[in-house]
Amino acid sequence: MSDALVPRIHRIFISPGHDFKGRHGKGRLNHGSESVSEVECVAARGLRGDRYWDFKENFKGQVTFFDLAVATELKSVLEEGDFELSQFRRNVIVEGVDLNRWIGARFRIGEVEFEGVEECAPCYWMNESLGPGAEALMRGRGGLRCRIVCSGSLRVGPIGWKGVA
Repeated sequence: MSDALVPRIHRIFISPGHDFKGRHGKGRLNHGSESVSEVECVAARGLRGDRYWDFKENFKGQVTFFDLAVATELKSVLEEGDFELSQFRRNVIVEGVDLNRWIGARFRIGEVEFEGVEECAPCYWMNESLGPGAEALMRGRGGLRCRIVCSGSLRVGPIGWKGVA
């Protein structure tokens, strides 16, 4: 957690379909993303209404987190830096949290418990979605892929982010 910022959820996105998954060599689709103020997180299933809902058993990307500071930096560095946060194709945009610290750990936000599985590594599609160089700039800070361990709701606003023993 950063000392300078109170941890908070800045935005939450869900999308009804996959824009990039399985699209290699075919071009992207455009299902869009919906910005919501609250989302239901269901253990072992995902975010209700999202494209990864019930995707497959024990899926490691039932929810994805992304750091607002990284998004802000990319907007200032990339030549085509006029993009929306939804274009990162991550579910929960947070600030004041070191996401890489939670890889391999369990944590709780309010009533919801998560297991941080791995970095949500960027791929070449980020260059198309955000602009040339985005994939390279995001390496090592592409976000966090998680499983949902205990159900509940996430809401935009300040959060109590804490580890679970």
